[in-house]
Amino acid sequence: MTKSRLLAPLAALVMVLSLGMVGGRPANAHPHVMVTASATVNIEQGAIVSITHVWTFDEYYTAQALDGLPKNKAGLYGREELAELAKVNIEGLKEFGYFTFAYLDKAELKVGDPKSGDYWLEHDKDLLSLHFTVPLEKPVLIEAKGFSLLVTDPSYFIAFELADKGAAKLNAGAPSSCKIEVGTPKEETAEEKRLGGAFAEQMSAASAFGIGPPKQIMVHCAP
Repeated sequence: MTKSRLLAPLAALVMVLSLGMVGGRPANAHPHVMVTASATVNIEQGAIVSITHVWTFDEYYTAQALDGLPKNKAGLYGREELAELAKVNIEGLKEFGYFTFAYLDKAELKVGDPKSGDYWLEHDKDLLSLHFTVPLEKPVLIEAKGFSLLVTDPSYFIAFELADKGAAKLNAGAPSSCKIEVGTPKEETAEEKRLGGAFAEQMSAASAFGIGPPKQIMVHCAP
């Protein structure tokens, strides 16, 4: 099987991302991919430095992505067999900022690209999960107030829902003075404001599928 033939059925997510936006605005469509997400905010040496994501894809995307992909000798889809798909998806997500919207108060923070070895795909219980870590371009000192995070596709072509349990947490080495909270944003994000009425239309369409507004992950550190 040639590389081009291998990639064709596995680039489904990248194709969805590209087709979901028309002229920089959301296409009129219901969610095509459902993702259950969780995030770990990593604090090192007194600063928030990165976010580790785990995205579990729905059964339909999983089936499409695995179609034609050979299993290993044990009859499983291991990291090696899934490495090419993981790479394709990470490269495709770059254009969309990995759907990671980080803020300090109201100022949006830029995220960098995952390094090789900081991302992989896992196949468990008949579902694919993408594990990856995106660094903040500039670490945020924990003394700073108002750090928050959204994991969302403003077009709602991909529907992100936070996991029921363990949706947000701090890394094991985080200071005990820091806590994490999950809630509903009180204000529109900069991306939502940019999309304006088109976002509202997509949100209305998404609600028909039982998808609520994106949840905000916030970090609070006591002095």
